[in-house]
Amino acid sequence: MIDNLNYYRVFLAVAETGSFSHAAEQLYISQPAVSRSIRNLEDALSAQLLNRSSRGITLTEHGQLLYDHLLEAFQSIRTAEDELQQINDLGIGELRIGASTSLCRNILLSYLSDFIIRYPHIKLSITCHSTMTTIRKLEEGTIDLGLICETTLPEKLSYHPLKEIHDIFVVNPSYLEHLYIREQATDRAAEPPWLFAGNVTSLLDPSSRKKPARRTPADTASYPGADMPTEEILEKGHLLLLEKGNVTRNHLEHYFYQQNIQPGQVLDVNNMDLLIDFAKIGMGVSSVVKEFATEALEGGSLIELPVHPSVPARTVGFSVNLQRRRSQSLQKFMQVLGLEEK
Repeated sequence: MIDNLNYYRVFLAVAETGSFSHAAEQLYISQPAVSRSIRNLEDALSAQLLNRSSRGITLTEHGQLLYDHLLEAFQSIRTAEDELQQINDLGIGELRIGASTSLCRNILLSYLSDFIIRYPHIKLSITCHSTMTTIRKLEEGTIDLGLICETTLPEKLSYHPLKEIHDIFVVNPSYLEHLYIREQATDRAAEPPWLFAGNVTSLLDPSSRKKPARRTPADTASYPGADMPTEEILEKGHLLLLEKGNVTRNHLEHYFYQQNIQPGQVLDVNNMDLLIDFAKIGMGVSSVVKEFATEALEGGSLIELPVHPSVPARTVGFSVNLQRRRSQSLQKFMQVLGLEEK
């Protein structure tokens, strides 16, 4: 390929004007410079490109072939330049974001709204995966930005915390009632038979028998089981958690280990929103992010179970790959969020 593309520009000008002098005027160079460029181009290609006569300049067969291809090539270049200019003028671009469904719904949407208003021509591509999958896609370069839960990251990924989140345990009050009744029945079934000794009459006479003791419900609740210790509920009830390998699941399992809590019946769920919905219909106790379950908690369909100590708070933030070039779209998004890239 010819190193000096100016030769091609001169050739196009001569072919279109049919004159060395007119080509020189069009290109703002001297006529000898035009003649020299054409001669160098013909030497480099080992082909005669122009017919020179008293009637003017015409293209040879080789010249016509070169002209047709150059015309198409330079039109493509001009189109690319026009599109790039349009991108700069309108802020057109693409931004690929990865996040879990819950993070996308409860956090990402609020950040995107302002960005879309400011840059309506940037194409947004959002893929929903777990935090671990989002991290892998960041490493591969198939996404530009990841919204993830705080976790250990490879050195080439940066992390920009946005907000703190809190893991809690929630349940529908009706589930606690059923759990309490079941546990009471289990306790009675485990008791030894009556040993008939002493005053048999008093045992047979209901009026002379004391009623079995039961727990006193908490002052703030009137349903059976309201005063059951949370640790007992977690160990004896149905516990709904995000599936194994999830960053949130790992965080909770570490908490269980530290507090010596041993859940007996665990149901794996792959979506935080489903954990909330399942708890609302009384399937069991769900571990959810408090900030994501605000509506259900305020509406009373779910209650929060107290745990002491609380599950340690953690953060949610954006992560990018430091080893990959940042697009203008990514830079603009980071600027809107007020996040300075390290």
